[in-house]
Amino acid sequence: MNVPTPARCFPLLRRAAGLLHVAALAAAALIAGPAQAWSNHALCTWPALSAMPELASHAPVKVERLETFLAADPAGLAKLLQDEEAWARAHVPNYPPRPDALAFQPDSANGARLLAHFLKAVRVNPGARLALYLQLPPGQAAGARTVLAEADVTVMKTDEAAKLNSFVALREGELVSVNDVIASATDEPDYGLDYGLWQDNGTAHGALYGFGKQPFGNPAVEWSSQGPLHLGYFHEAGIIYRAAPFLKRAYPEYRIHLWRSLAAFALRSGHDYWGWRFAGWGLHYLQDLTQPYHARVLPGVGVMRMLGINALDIVGVHGPKDRLIQLVTNRHFALENFERGWMRAAYGRGFEADVGIQALRNTALDGKTPYADDWPRRVVSAHANAAADAVDASLLRWFQPKYMSDPAYVFGVSEAGVDTHAELAKTPAAHEGLKHDLAPLLGQLGATSRAFVRSLIAR
Repeated sequence: MNVPTPARCFPLLRRAAGLLHVAALAAAALIAGPAQAWSNHALCTWPALSAMPELASHAPVKVERLETFLAADPAGLAKLLQDEEAWARAHVPNYPPRPDALAFQPDSANGARLLAHFLKAVRVNPGARLALYLQLPPGQAAGARTVLAEADVTVMKTDEAAKLNSFVALREGELVSVNDVIASATDEPDYGLDYGLWQDNGTAHGALYGFGKQPFGNPAVEWSSQGPLHLGYFHEAGIIYRAAPFLKRAYPEYRIHLWRSLAAFALRSGHDYWGWRFAGWGLHYLQDLTQPYHARVLPGVGVMRMLGINALDIVGVHGPKDRLIQLVTNRHFALENFERGWMRAAYGRGFEADVGIQALRNTALDGKTPYADDWPRRVVSAHANAAADAVDASLLRWFQPKYMSDPAYVFGVSEAGVDTHAELAKTPAAHEGLKHDLAPLLGQLGATSRAFVRSLIAR
């Protein structure tokens, strides 16, 4: 059989965009499980924001229902959302415009109607729970508050991370700390806000929202549909985009700017609870972009190798592509699984001394440049993209080979209840080595989170 040379691969690849679709799917971690950059954002947000004196001294905020906020100034909110749509059309590459018929309608005093108009205008899943709740840090008791079931806060059916969390109900008028509001909200976009938004997801709202067909991932898989809003492959080689133009259809910038603008509007108008809850939503997507597997299509794989493997696939040699996809997917999942176990263990003992907690609270990177609208692409995802190969190499060095190098092993399928953190802890040198190598990622997450929140305090 004749195998194409690299020079002959390029024209073939330009005509074979669909074949890189599977590689993008693997990098987005949409084959076998959720597209989560960090398994529980709140566990990282609490320590990151605890290093902000501005929040430590901030007065508690009064809880209110979303309908209460919407009814306070519907005309002003309509103007803000109109301006926000104009901003997205002008600044977000390949942005799918919101249909004009979905513009927020401020002409109803009915809270339920206002809420329905709002959810359509911001194009989120209309079934999202939007409960008044807090997530509790590991080990914290609920006290007199009502404990909520997972189904009270998330519509997702396959959220293993949520099953480990504790949620308590809030009452309208109750006072809660800003840090708790933001931290709880940073995990909330993974609870179904972005589920089923695409034309081919088989949902009524997906048919109305104007996003078009899902650009990558499996439209029939629950978690897959949120991926294009939670990751951003902004710094790939030009040949990759020519072969796979759908990679450009990723929109975390849209979500970040939208929720940040709503946060600023709510804070200006005295609705601090929703100001900080919206801030947490926006921060979720920004934190997603600090994870290398959400900023690089295939970490650890060079451009020529990627293109060569796809060229082989074109001529019928599928094995190398299939093996590579499974290996990268396993590494992505193993990293997220380790981070979740690491953070939960850190809350249980040695909190102040843990290298990850210290990295999240390290303010050495703060204040170098103020947060700006182009940060998600220019700063945050660029840093994660640049770190991707080193992170991949670190995982290969420290993790058990079955997770890293065995294409017959399917993470989350071959074994149930895997806890890579607990397993690696049995080998202290590897356990500490991996934590040391991953700590800079958490440092970037912490600094990025504080810059985002400070940009709202300064307004």
